[in-house]
Amino acid sequence: MGIKLDSSGPSMQDFHCGNKCTWCDGCGDYGIWTAVKRALVESNLHPWQVLLCYDVGCHGNTSDKLLGYRFHGLHGRVIPFAAGAKLANMKVPVLAFGGDGASFSEGIGHLVHGIRSNYPITFVLHNNANYGLTTGQASSLTWQDQKMNSAPNGMPEHTLASMDFIFSLEPTFVARGFSGNIPQMTTILKAAMQHRGFAFVDLLQACPTYNHFATHDYLLERCYEVEGHDTSDFKKARELAVNTHDKIATGILYQNESQPHFYERLVPRQGKATTLVEEVVKQDVSGLMEKLV
Repeated sequence: MGIKLDSSGPSMQDFHCGNKCTWCDGCGDYGIWTAVKRALVESNLHPWQVLLCYDVGCHGNTSDKLLGYRFHGLHGRVIPFAAGAKLANMKVPVLAFGGDGASFSEGIGHLVHGIRSNYPITFVLHNNANYGLTTGQASSLTWQDQKMNSAPNGMPEHTLASMDFIFSLEPTFVARGFSGNIPQMTTILKAAMQHRGFAFVDLLQACPTYNHFATHDYLLERCYEVEGHDTSDFKKARELAVNTHDKIATGILYQNESQPHFYERLVPRQGKATTLVEEVVKQDVSGLMEKLV
């Protein structure tokens, strides 16, 4: 990745933070939090060698529950920030985290163009099918006929078919995991960080306080790991992703490394050995200001 690594190698302890975790007992964030740290360590990345960007939500409270370069942004706006940071310094791996509420509501435009532009970042969707931080309002991914805070009769809108929507955008990497399977999530995240372009990682997680339909036991019984699947088969991957009635396929569902990412398609950057942040210099604009007066 163009980064000089410490010969001693990182450890889980390097990411340890003294701040107390405040998620509800049984929250899927605990498993995802652990898998992220494991993936970074197994990728030989120290806290100072990676940028972790968080949206607003229960998952966003991870931003002060581990060490490293972390950014806690505005609701639904984490992808453009993460993309800009990556394009400024291509040597640094960038992971962005968002919930289903922000990512498929006010932030859905950013998600669309993140995939369309194939920005070279990893996007992790914390998918618990509700707005957990604001006490269980229905999100675009809440199931039909579920009583939620602010929707006691179930939400009037139809549930957004998230995976079908993602595949309609012609992604280059799609994976799905379950917060109860830390080893699998670790494997998925490591592969996502190595992907050439935009890696979409859907992590299904329990919300024990407000989601009483897709519980931990429900997901544990239905999630299965895909084996022997050709990840280059777009049609088959889409079928596996959207067919969740009886069983839920998890693992790396689709990957296409042949498509250049956004930075590689920028003509002015071709042949440049330096990063954008390395090219930042002070400019004397006094002459320009005089002309404007």
